Amino acid sequence: MKALLALSVLLLAAGTALAHESRGPHGGRQVDAGAMHVELITRGPTVEIYVSDGAGKPVDASGYKGLAILVVGGKPARIPLAPAGGDKLTGTAATDLGASVKGAVQITTNAGATAQGKFD
Repeated sequence: MKALLALSVLLLAAGTALAHESRGPHGGRQVDAGAMHVELITRGPTVEIYVSDGAGKPVDASGYKGLAILVVGGKPARIPLAPAGGDKLTGTAATDLGASVKGAVQITTNAGATAQGKFD
């Protein structure tokens, strides 16, 4: 069991190490998340995530759910994300997040597939 957990962590780290951060179409930070791209924008305590396919085309996020785990004040904050129309998911933290927050976002599609993106 420990070996499987260690292998999972190594594979996740290797996958996210290859991901690069760029500027998304909404002006946020965008990273690869499996076959998708996720763009992160924070405004005060609000988290906005925009989802696009590998070619950069917006993906309808209706029925999707997500979780942002962001580092706030040196501690992880778990922020549930819900569809907010079109390609957008949103959530609200207990405190202001800042513009360049670090962490990860996990998206679950309405078909049950998951994707993760890491923001450094």
